[in-house]
Amino acid sequence: MSQAVERAISILELMSTGPQRPSDIAAELDVHRTTALRLMQDLVNGGLARRAEDGTFVVGHRLVGLAQAVTEQFDLRSVTHSHVQALAAELHVTVHVAVIDGDRIVYADKAESFGRVRLYSQIGKSVRLHASGVGKAILAWADDEERERLLATCSFERFTPTTVAGRDAFTAHLGEIRARGHAEDDGEYESFVNCIALPIRNATGAVTSALSVTALKEQLDLEELRSRLPLIRETAQAISRDLGWMK
Repeated sequence: MSQAVERAISILELMSTGPQRPSDIAAELDVHRTTALRLMQDLVNGGLARRAEDGTFVVGHRLVGLAQAVTEQFDLRSVTHSHVQALAAELHVTVHVAVIDGDRIVYADKAESFGRVRLYSQIGKSVRLHASGVGKAILAWADDEERERLLATCSFERFTPTTVAGRDAFTAHLGEIRARGHAEDDGEYESFVNCIALPIRNATGAVTSALSVTALKEQLDLEELRSRLPLIRETAQAISRDLGWMK
């Protein structure tokens, strides 16, 4: 990456956090103030930055418009599918990606390992919020307002002996998931199926989607799935990076 491009990216990232003074930008880039001003003027000329009345620099209207255009074109599956296919082939499991869709969480992508028993799940189909790995992974790391909005629609019914039923018990369970670092479904909706799920972060760091690996218990039990966690986590992080998240 050229130095000029690298510096421009750094400046745009700085402005995304709030107005920036020329001295702030110079300090961050470790350059002279006049160099920072020259770089800022190039971005202003390109419409990617603008100078506020108080002398600080803020994001330009053109950049906002470009971001909106990209958002409107964005398709989560176009980012996730190659990762999902590779993980399914590597682990010989079914892999799902789910995303918040209004007041539901729905499957957005799916891949199955060739030759394995196919699981009944469909892209666009809602998941059980409190009895699915992806549902729990999203809820555990979603912001408080989003979590409360989604849980308001949940019945918390018991499907199997391992279902975490009841609002209070499930809320405590989400805290355990965050502490552990991943969600699990131990036959909580269908007693013969288990899965492990991890959150996916978008460019802002927010969690609105999740990745899971699912298997029939007779093929892989929960302990065996846990042994695959490093690769599952690596895949979730790779998708997050592709969505623009930088840890």
